[in-house]
Amino acid sequence: MTLEATVSMGWVNTVIDAAKNLGVPENLLLETAGLPAGALSLERWPIDFITRLWHAAEQCTRDPGFGLKVGAGVRPASIDAVSFAMQSAATLREAITLVQKYQRLISDGGRFQMIPGSRGTWIVYHPRQGRLAFSPHQIEAVLSAVVSLTDWIAGSAVGPVRVQFSQARLGPLSGYREVFGCPVEFEQAFSGLLVGNEVLDRPLPQADPALARVHEQYNAGRLAALEKGAVSAEDLRQWLVARMGPNLPRRAEAARMLGLSERTLARRLEAQGYTFNSLLDEVRRELALAAVRESGLSLAEIALSLGFAEASTFYRAFQRWTGMPPARWRKQGAH
Repeated sequence: MTLEATVSMGWVNTVIDAAKNLGVPENLLLETAGLPAGALSLERWPIDFITRLWHAAEQCTRDPGFGLKVGAGVRPASIDAVSFAMQSAATLREAITLVQKYQRLISDGGRFQMIPGSRGTWIVYHPRQGRLAFSPHQIEAVLSAVVSLTDWIAGSAVGPVRVQFSQARLGPLSGYREVFGCPVEFEQAFSGLLVGNEVLDRPLPQADPALARVHEQYNAGRLAALEKGAVSAEDLRQWLVARMGPNLPRRAEAARMLGLSERTLARRLEAQGYTFNSLLDEVRRELALAAVRESGLSLAEIALSLGFAEASTFYRAFQRWTGMPPARWRKQGAH
């Protein structure tokens, strides 16, 4: 288990590309989202980062059908190697089972559940948001993406029997009918698609048992690598940056996120040459140097944003970090 829910860059780029197609430049989208410089160079994003991106896209595009368009624009690269495992599966039902198994490689932002019935099976999506509330467009994008991907895998339109959302309708009903091609209901008990069992159990055109085993091994290895070790100092560093504010992140909070005891967290960090407090001090130092040098905030505002109860405490810490007071650092433009 990692420190927090994250999402692959394939899905991030799918959202960015959809906004670009509607005339929103990438830099404007990231700036509106308030994301840190270098965010696109990360291997994965915290869920709250992509939630901020979704809200920014909603604001910049002002398109009530944005989520549906994102899902309709999904391609194999959007979900990485999981898509090829799906393509070589025996049936759509097996392909969706693979998504359930390797969902974390795509995103920790939700999970799928299949509820079989006598004639059809509900493919239910359970979102898992972070500290920020999801944009409703995120949910619409996921169900729209299911249609896009299953059509691609099957080589023809799958055609759900029925679609429903737990949220209210965002745009004209015609937009939903165009994407799903079936009755769509809103403000229901859950969000999901009802697909006929005969469709789910029909053999796929590119089913390949040998290739399926290769993809299975590859994705299993990637999932193990994602989950291995749980705590890396770099993971914890990114988590601390995301959580930094007037109320300092605590070791107990990090341990809870990991499902570990504080003692176990301390041991794993010690094995990498860190303590929680030493890593926290490093992060505060890096953020302080950047803020004093580059931002227009007052020193008191910077102190508060880094969890210092008093400006004088911040000044002493800054003196310890750099050998000079923060005002002098700012004046000299030191590096």
